[in-house]
Amino acid sequence: MDEIIRQIRDAELLSQIEKVVPFHGYLSTGAFIGIQMFNIAKKALDLQDGERIFVTCETYNCLPDPFQVLGGATIGNKGLKIADSGKMAVVVNRHAPVGVTSVRGIRIYLDPDRTKKYQKLHAWYLNTEKVSHKEAINDLVKAGEDAYTYEMVDVEVPVKPNKCIKMCDVCGEYFVQCGGEVLCSTCTA
Repeated sequence: MDEIIRQIRDAELLSQIEKVVPFHGYLSTGAFIGIQMFNIAKKALDLQDGERIFVTCETYNCLPDPFQVLGGATIGNKGLKIADSGKMAVVVNRHAPVGVTSVRGIRIYLDPDRTKKYQKLHAWYLNTEKVSHKEAINDLVKAGEDAYTYEMVDVEVPVKPNKCIKMCDVCGEYFVQCGGEVLCSTCTA
């Protein structure tokens, strides 16, 4: 993997890799894809460093981590949502001002029609042969943005509900009430 990293001349990309690896644990193909997708979104949306973003990842696997580290979008701050469809895809948008119901975003996905030009990456993505992260990432470095398809999309901004705290009638613990329930989700299961 070190030899691939030595081939990368982009100082910002190298810095991003250095930030993501300790968080993710290693440089996986999916994490590298997340880094590339973050950079595509940053460029397409003209995002400034530190600007608040909202991200919907369409897989739990590896892809969300770079957006947490590089974009500050986490599940805890409600900047990251996982809508797991098993797709190597992501939607990224800016923070919307109060009262705005829709905002422009970008949906990016790893496109198998485009990965065909990169044999090892394509085989990794379609799981047609055992391909190491090193081999797949080497193809991703060569491919750059060419491995992805993206389009601008309208993203619906959810209305923030009022937070209502209730005590569960069964266990006596407090919970955030989402509707009119009198029992927490643990006690209704």
